Amino acid sequence: MSVPRVPGGQPWTYLQPPLGLAGEVSNLDPTPLYAFGHGRSYTSFAWESVDSVDSAETEIGTDGSYDVSVTVRNTGERAGAEVVQLYLHDPVASVTRPDVRLIGYQRVELAAGEASRVTFRFHTDLSSFTDRSGRRVVEPGVLELRLAASSADVRHTARLKLTGPVREPGTDRRLRCVTEVSAAPE
Repeated sequence: MSVPRVPGGQPWTYLQPPLGLAGEVSNLDPTPLYAFGHGRSYTSFAWESVDSVDSAETEIGTDGSYDVSVTVRNTGERAGAEVVQLYLHDPVASVTRPDVRLIGYQRVELAAGEASRVTFRFHTDLSSFTDRSGRRVVEPGVLELRLAASSADVRHTARLKLTGPVREPGTDRRLRCVTEVSAAPE
């Protein structure tokens, strides 16, 4: 099979952006009108950072866990519901991974002026993936946990550094992010 060439003999260079992103290949923008997890409400919400969210990188072992919390306050005049979503971003893995992955969510119904604290219990098993040899592994390295109202509306980020050896989760691996809703701290 021959390589297509432009006039003058130079080979074509295909400069396509990653799938699903806007680029120069087409005049049609593939960006969705609404991001994954997008919703509408008749009230407004404020997200207040709690604990070590948005601060420096936190180190945990490849077999550890981490609690990430946020306080959600209804700042509108009506009762409403907000869906707090937790996304995982692994910028440097040994194999290609999704840019972001939804790993937990919690719907919170709040009266006008009311606030609740939402806590996600992240276990490193949630960052596991199948490596090139076909084993499910948890790799050391940097991860981001993103608290968001949708995949495009990230409100707070927790940076984690997994330390220790590459670990193979066993059959008792934890692939569910446990959530807890409690009264907001005063």
